[in-house]
Amino acid sequence: MRHGTRTLYSSHKPPPLHLGNILLSASLTKTLSESGTRNLDPQSIPISEPLVLQVLAKNSLDPSKKLDFFRWCHSLGPFYKHNACTYSHIFRTVCKAGFLEEVPGLLNSMKEDRVVVDSDIFKILLDAFIKSGKFDSALEILDYMEELGTSLNPRMYDSVLVALIRKNQVGLALSIFSKLLDACNGSVNDPSVVESLPGSFACNELLVALKKSDMRVEFKQVFDKLREKIGFEFDTCGYNICIHAFGCWGDLDTSLRLFKEMKEKSLVHGALDPDLCTYNSLIQVLCFVGKVKDALIVWEELKVSGHEPDEFTYRNLIQGCCKSYRMDDAIKVFNEMQYNGFIPNTVVYNSLLDGMFKARKVTEACQLFEKMVQDGVRTSCWTYNILIDGLFRNGRAEAGYTLFCDLKKKGQFVDAITFSIVVLQLCREGHLEEALQLVEEMEGRGYVVDLVTITSLLIGFHKHGRWDWTERLMKHIRDVNLVPNVLKWKAEMEVSMKRKSKKKDYTPMFPTKDIKEIMNLMGSTNTEMDTNLGSEDDRVKDEENPPSDIDQWSSSPYMDKLANQVNSDDHSSQLFSLSRGQRVQEKGMDSFDIDMINTFLSIFLAKGKLNMACKLFEIFSDMGVNPVSYTYNSMMSSFVKKGYFNQAWGILSEMGENVCPADIATYNVIIQGLGKMGRADLASSVLDKLMKQGGYLDVVMYNTLINALGKAGRIDEANKLFEQMRASGINPDVVTFNTLIEVHSKAGRLKKAYKFLKMMLDSGCSPNHITDTTLDFLGREIEKLRYQKASIMPNKDGSS
Repeated sequence: MRHGTRTLYSSHKPPPLHLGNILLSASLTKTLSESGTRNLDPQSIPISEPLVLQVLAKNSLDPSKKLDFFRWCHSLGPFYKHNACTYSHIFRTVCKAGFLEEVPGLLNSMKEDRVVVDSDIFKILLDAFIKSGKFDSALEILDYMEELGTSLNPRMYDSVLVALIRKNQVGLALSIFSKLLDACNGSVNDPSVVESLPGSFACNELLVALKKSDMRVEFKQVFDKLREKIGFEFDTCGYNICIHAFGCWGDLDTSLRLFKEMKEKSLVHGALDPDLCTYNSLIQVLCFVGKVKDALIVWEELKVSGHEPDEFTYRNLIQGCCKSYRMDDAIKVFNEMQYNGFIPNTVVYNSLLDGMFKARKVTEACQLFEKMVQDGVRTSCWTYNILIDGLFRNGRAEAGYTLFCDLKKKGQFVDAITFSIVVLQLCREGHLEEALQLVEEMEGRGYVVDLVTITSLLIGFHKHGRWDWTERLMKHIRDVNLVPNVLKWKAEMEVSMKRKSKKKDYTPMFPTKDIKEIMNLMGSTNTEMDTNLGSEDDRVKDEENPPSDIDQWSSSPYMDKLANQVNSDDHSSQLFSLSRGQRVQEKGMDSFDIDMINTFLSIFLAKGKLNMACKLFEIFSDMGVNPVSYTYNSMMSSFVKKGYFNQAWGILSEMGENVCPADIATYNVIIQGLGKMGRADLASSVLDKLMKQGGYLDVVMYNTLINALGKAGRIDEANKLFEQMRASGINPDVVTFNTLIEVHSKAGRLKKAYKFLKMMLDSGCSPNHITDTTLDFLGREIEKLRYQKASIMPNKDGSS
């Protein structure tokens, strides 16, 4: 029998078959289909490369039969060996049929036969493994190629990078990507450079992975290399990724520049025109940095630009409005979302519930929850945590605790955060024994007692004079690491505090700044109070009078305006965080020191021990522990309460020097300080700075402003702020009404004070002990006024 010859490393097209071979191929195909390879006789079949390829190419033959035939031929040993062409064919067959588990065996057979296929086949294998999610196998293909010394086609790196990224080997993918970029000498105008670069898909995958891993420096390096070194052209998806990433990291300017660049290139390349994803990214970014007013205008612009908002558009807007206390706008977007046929999900309802409770709209929040249940929207532990926490914070502690007990009894919608919320409330009320028992029950149910819960207990112990109960944590909490670490930290802190001089006054440790320096830091000299912040009139004015440099035919004139302002405005202001600083950062051991510092600062400052708080701050600053917003705000607030205003401004200055972002609590302290200094006239400068940074007015800030203005005798301005507060969708609380009643009473406006009292009772806002004191004063003033009127009334004889 004459066996066919083969050429090693060959993949050329086989010669055409003669009529006899065609008939033999048909016979083999029929035999394989009916009985497989068991009836094949190697002595009677003249196996050759053309014959094998002809059988493998039969579309009517099942892929598994082809694979069996291929193996049968391989078993013939030295009489016949597959060549590169047959291996290429079988690899294509198994990939198409999904028999990827057969690939390792075929690779071993190919290695035994000393055959190497073209790199295009390895590319097919890589793509098949990646599409099926078998990233380890894809990387093994790469190792196999390196072992054979096969050079990688530059475009094959796309598959390699994607495989590494989806296997969470982002560092290795970044290393390979960087080497590819470093090897490029020239620009994308050079065809050889284009061929050696990964494609847009791989670049986009890498950028997304870097964003998800919060690798900001590496993201910026890749971004800069692609643009500045070789002039890489991003596609629409690439622009959207970068706009979203830079915006979420607080770099709004870069996001807007990229949008402007995208619009300019779209005039040349129509495919780069901003799409719905672009607008969704921009809206989310604007909301993230606090520019919710701008986001709402862009939303209106989107609806007439040829794009229709989707569920992500509505969700981003609702979340942004709720976080910035624009509840009326949030409800408007929510209603339009439903009108346009979108069904709000759990996340949307949770955002609205959280916003309503924070805006003191308790009744509306409860009604929304009922609607959520009636509409069949799935509730979650997060939903009930918002409800319980919202009820606690709005003076409905009994209702919150009852809801918690009902959920706990049913054994559903309760998690570690739920227990932590209730423990914190019990500590506030001084029910420490119940709090400890609840923590013990929490562990019994298998929940982890976190640092937030433990530090809440520590603060409760010290607040209510039970500092000796700290050791009881070991009895009630069985965590073998966290509680011992807390107790060890506390003991070491106390030793360090004792080593410090007892006589030294630590309050001058911060640089002193006067009010002029702080106003320069605020960047404004305006002293007239503007209580019409972010009004609808401003929005209409912006839309009706666009700048002259904006294309009037543009589908997004307002976004164009924002993008153009980047080059003309000074955006080097102090950082602002839309989220309020937290006492516990919840970053594990990475933030353990600062979490404990914040906890004991709260303990010391609550007792008025400012000197001890300063001593603690200095000890850990010397150790290299970086303060966070909560740390600075706590210190600054205590200095303001003590009347150390210049030192408080010094803390604010240091906060900016250390690039620590301010938050709404920072500005609240500044307004408090200005009010105590009798400089409420400067509040507008602070508010102007706050709004430019993307800030907002919450309940506490409104109350602080109304108090400062009222006590400064600016009653009419305080009343305007109160009306603005209600118009923005925020319900006044007991502090608001107490302040208004007090300032109007002391100003002699008794009818107005009584009007606020009636408004308070009609709104269902429960009075507290401060209300009683204020009403006593109001009653005395009313009696005094009656006495004065009676004393000047004429008698019957005409005398007074």
